Amino acid sequence: MSESSTTEARHETTGERLGPAERLQALCDPGSLEPIRTRIRPQGPGGDGQPGDGVLGGLGRVRGRPIACFAQDVAVRGGSLGVGHAESIVRVLELAGRLKVPVVSFVESGGARLQEGGAALGGYGRVFRHNVALSTVVPQISVIAGTAAGGACYSPALTDFVAMTDRAAMFLTGPKVVEEVSGEKIGAAELGGHPVHTRNGVCDLVAPSDRSAAELVRGLLSYLPQSAGAELPLAVAAGPELPDPGALLPPSSRSVYDVRQLLAGIVDAGSMLELAPRWARSVFTGFARLEGRPVGLIANQPRHLGGVLSADSAQKGARFVETCDRFGVPLAIFVDTPGFMPGLGQERAGVIRHGAALVRAFAKATVPRLTVVLRKAYGGAFIAMNSKELGADMTFAWRGAQIGVMGPQAAAAILHRRELEAAADRASRLATLSEAYANDHLSADAAAGGGFVDEVIEPRETRARLIGALEAIAGWRA
Repeated sequence: MSESSTTEARHETTGERLGPAERLQALCDPGSLEPIRTRIRPQGPGGDGQPGDGVLGGLGRVRGRPIACFAQDVAVRGGSLGVGHAESIVRVLELAGRLKVPVVSFVESGGARLQEGGAALGGYGRVFRHNVALSTVVPQISVIAGTAAGGACYSPALTDFVAMTDRAAMFLTGPKVVEEVSGEKIGAAELGGHPVHTRNGVCDLVAPSDRSAAELVRGLLSYLPQSAGAELPLAVAAGPELPDPGALLPPSSRSVYDVRQLLAGIVDAGSMLELAPRWARSVFTGFARLEGRPVGLIANQPRHLGGVLSADSAQKGARFVETCDRFGVPLAIFVDTPGFMPGLGQERAGVIRHGAALVRAFAKATVPRLTVVLRKAYGGAFIAMNSKELGADMTFAWRGAQIGVMGPQAAAAILHRRELEAAADRASRLATLSEAYANDHLSADAAAGGGFVDEVIEPRETRARLIGALEAIAGWRA
């Protein structure tokens, strides 16, 4: 579980590097940090080391709201975790659970302390158990601010959100161990830097420096309650950036666009915070505000693979739904997808299992859930993206949207195969039949007539309809 008692590699600093106290002070409101267990000393050989045993814990405030926090000190035995170090972290987690406040950690550690052997491993077990116990109680956010090796990676992976600085790296087995075992020479950044973990789903946010990471976390906390079941924080309401988001839709359903620009025409201006933007890019996940109140956003992203659902994007969506549901954040889902991605690679990647996880997450969620079909929703992806049948509280479709088992061309080709084989101009005939099928079976009006969506709306109405629906469902007051 451990890499060593010291960090294996240091990255060149791209921003100001802070010590543990400075990191917590950058996170907390000025003068609000109250340190705890500052006189704990390492156990085992050399137990007369620096007080604090390589970690600084405390209580503080972020924008006036209480939090619990800790930061590891790489200058003390490489930030390695021994018994005293672990108990200080556990104490912070216990206080967070008792006080019902979020936990923020700055992680920089070489792993389990070799000098303390199995006792250090037991310390990790206690930390992990408390992380899991808090997972349904309070938000937990980890910032990887340097090198995190071995067991130091697992605690962040058990928290709700992970941020990394440019200099950071995290890996279970570091470059030296990799070289000894496989003979492969690889650098720390290449093995576990943020370019790796932003693409595999481990890391949600990246910041260029310690201070900017602290500010990023302060912003993330502004969307989250203090604990599960607590009130969501309010912000000053702001109008959207665009009066009519529908103006951004290309005329062709096959053309791409950036769904983030469209969402900016619906939510409060400047309020979007995208999570994991480099992982499973055909789905957008993130937070925003409507009239100053937090909402979670999930949207197909046509800019990448046409907005198709894949094993990774289904997993990304499911994880975000579950996080929002734990902390009572309403969900707004924006659908524009041709379906699930076909192919051998996807089947081998477990697209069935991950697609089912997305269905399960929506079906189990108890927070208010609103769906808007923007342009198209075909096949199982229409069901999986928070359909009425999965329990969506309200479903809308933009006028002109298409909803059905498959796209019009594919459907017409199957239904009229013999006629098309005999046609003198197959392409022209297919176009005519496709248009007729779309009008008869895929239109938003047909979906509303069949009860698959609740209302057909104009794009410019979307913001008002979402706010109105949330007020009716969740008792919002704008």
